[in-house]
Amino acid sequence: MDALVANYASDSDSDGDAPAATAGEAAPVPPEPSALLPPPPLDLLQPPNFGSRVRSFPHVEGNYALHVYIPVVIPSDAKKHLALVMRRAASFVPDLYAIDADYALSELCKDEQKLEKVLLSREFHVSLGRTVAIQVHQIESLVAMLRQKFRSQQRYWMDFNKWEHFVNDDCTRSFLSLEVTSTGLPEISKQITMVDDVYRLHGLPEFYKNPQPHISLAWALGDVSCKLKQAIKEIEKSQSSLGTSQKSNLRYKFSHVVCKIGKKVYDICKLAD
Repeated sequence: MDALVANYASDSDSDGDAPAATAGEAAPVPPEPSALLPPPPLDLLQPPNFGSRVRSFPHVEGNYALHVYIPVVIPSDAKKHLALVMRRAASFVPDLYAIDADYALSELCKDEQKLEKVLLSREFHVSLGRTVAIQVHQIESLVAMLRQKFRSQQRYWMDFNKWEHFVNDDCTRSFLSLEVTSTGLPEISKQITMVDDVYRLHGLPEFYKNPQPHISLAWALGDVSCKLKQAIKEIEKSQSSLGTSQKSNLRYKFSHVVCKIGKKVYDICKLAD
């Protein structure tokens, strides 16, 4: 499928800490500099100079970046398979980088422990709404309405069963992703509609008309759709030749929706195991 748009934003999209939405909010507070972890060892490579993902909207004083998503953590039994796929992808697209981490995928693939630690052990996300800028006075009602919408959610399985590539709106970044096309798609689609309802009431842009729920594992500068298409064909060919019976590359059980505003994270719903 041709390159598709996808909104991505990083912590740099925020203008600082967002005020708490409700009393007793247990959102994490950014640690003091002295509490931060030490930087990764030099042999893990220096990140490229171009930094992490660019903001998808201009900085405006007093605005905060809003992102609503489902957190996804790769289960241990899926990491070996995904590590093999990432190595194959890196051989066809050597300029891929680990999502968010900005370390060259080709170098991480040389060390299985680094590949697992830097890429496969991080938290990924399925976006339920566009990443947009909101004003401080909108925060309380947004969080309250989202919690109301999601108050009766139940757990369900998501099968990330299709490799796909995406390109952001201004064609500055391309992404190698795993898409949900079967199990879990109806539930995620309904949740996107719920988020759209809240966005609409706050004058915010709704999600794409034909959403394709996914997690992104790697990115590259610019529009490298042709390379990613070829890599995906080779990945699918290798899986077919191995006679794998897997119906999905990753299966994960939904349990959590998060709303990140600025640097603060609000639990919208969190289901017990």
